[in-house]
Amino acid sequence: MSISDKKQAWQDTVVAKNIAKAPERKAEFRTTSGIEMERCFTPGFDDYPGYEEELGFPGQYPFTRGVQPTMYRGRFWTMRQYAGFGTAKESNERYKYLLQAGQTGLSVAFDLPTQMGYDSDAAMAQGEVGKVGVAIDSLADMEILFDGIPLDQVSTSMTINSTASILLAMYIAVAEKQGVSPDKISGTIQNDILKEYMARGTYIYPPQESMRIITDIFAYCKDSVPKWNTISISGYHIREAGSSAVQEVAFTLADGIAYVEAAIKAGLNVDEFAPRLAFFFNAHNNLLEEVAKFRAARRMWATIMKERFGAKDPKSLMLRFHTQTAGCTLTAQQPDNNIMRVTIQALAAVLGGTQSLHTNSRDEALALPTEDSVRIALRTQQVIAYESGAADSIDPLAGSFLVESLTDQIEMAATEYINKIDSLGGAVEAISRGFQQKEIQDSAYAYQRAIETEDLIIVGVNKFTVTGEPAPELLKIKEEVEIAQKKSLAGMKAKRDDARVKETLAALAAAAKGTDNLMPPILNAVKAYATLGEIANVLRDVFGVHRETVVL
Repeated sequence: MSISDKKQAWQDTVVAKNIAKAPERKAEFRTTSGIEMERCFTPGFDDYPGYEEELGFPGQYPFTRGVQPTMYRGRFWTMRQYAGFGTAKESNERYKYLLQAGQTGLSVAFDLPTQMGYDSDAAMAQGEVGKVGVAIDSLADMEILFDGIPLDQVSTSMTINSTASILLAMYIAVAEKQGVSPDKISGTIQNDILKEYMARGTYIYPPQESMRIITDIFAYCKDSVPKWNTISISGYHIREAGSSAVQEVAFTLADGIAYVEAAIKAGLNVDEFAPRLAFFFNAHNNLLEEVAKFRAARRMWATIMKERFGAKDPKSLMLRFHTQTAGCTLTAQQPDNNIMRVTIQALAAVLGGTQSLHTNSRDEALALPTEDSVRIALRTQQVIAYESGAADSIDPLAGSFLVESLTDQIEMAATEYINKIDSLGGAVEAISRGFQQKEIQDSAYAYQRAIETEDLIIVGVNKFTVTGEPAPELLKIKEEVEIAQKKSLAGMKAKRDDARVKETLAALAAAAKGTDNLMPPILNAVKAYATLGEIANVLRDVFGVHRETVVL
């Protein structure tokens, strides 16, 4: 059967079935000159060795061309803007503003104390409350954060790792207070602790204990919160730490392998949890390399899940991912240049087939973004979606000699890295030896040297500079935020039932010392208004804390 015949069969079966459930956005898609845009372009010849094995059709193995049969012709990617600052009330106001501006999903940023398992009144939290995200100390804060936002109508992504189980429990509890059952809520927790050990540093517990928490979340959500994506395996922060595109793919997928292995070891069937795995990638400046990176990652993950783990459900083979434009490329010099950088990066994510997207704001190299900057960042996505035509055909760069060659080369190089990690005993063992950390450090050093020698030009930084730039208007978090948050926390503690809090924390400690799933006792503690810090401290007492590996 020729490629054109197979394409027609694909449209008559797979696409027709999909459209019957979810019609495409328009009856036909045309350019501004009236030229029809086909759903999926294929070679005009049949002699294309390996076409089906490497590319195939959208929505079919190996998913190189996309995980959905109609992709953005059916509906656009979810447009998220990562936001959170100061108090829950301030962040709630920003979320409502973004939803009114056309955002289609929420993405929550938490402050460092929340990420590290400290309450706002802890000594370790001093000076950091509300600075890089919203401060969440208890269910009371979470109730304020989502006040007036129906949780059965929005999808929420929460960038949280060490304390992901606690924040997820708070989200479930808020939904229940709204009358929304857990099986009706949808969203994602990052919950990717392995990249914290190698690239970011907001870990608390040792790796094995952290992996237990993660697999407990998998098991709990499989039965109780089935629409929730239980992990967003993150290459984003690996790239932010200085990795190359190849390393981002390799180390992210190696982490994914480790999570799948841990879940299977914990007794879960691969097809029970794999469809809820999600990924999170960076979109950097090299447009064509980034497009190829996304395509290679999709193909690699499909092959890994099918051949390595024997997954049978097609959804288990799909690499679904969120993308954020590269924070590490934003410059404090000439910050308006960041608008163009973000546009290129966002276009790469769309051409690469992302499922959701956050676009950084122009002023984020200097401070949390202002409302004007956030609006420009969101409008960037909307212009790409509605005006560029990039979303009118699936995988529009497929067949480009350059893009297909880059896709193949990234796949081969990333596979070599994964084989090396396997030879070291897997991702957890390789991290404990400092392998990934050393590779990232070397890559970051080479990148910085290229800037310093001007082999790599950064506009406005090492070329085309200006003097006497006017200072942009910046969002500043006032010290009063920390004072107010501490006062609010003290007021909540004065009203709660302390006996019930102690009872639920004791039950959590008992579960942690045994083998019971940790999510039910965490949820009970949250509902009793035990604080995030109190819950994290119980687990610190039982599990201990991780000490950073020194890379020589």
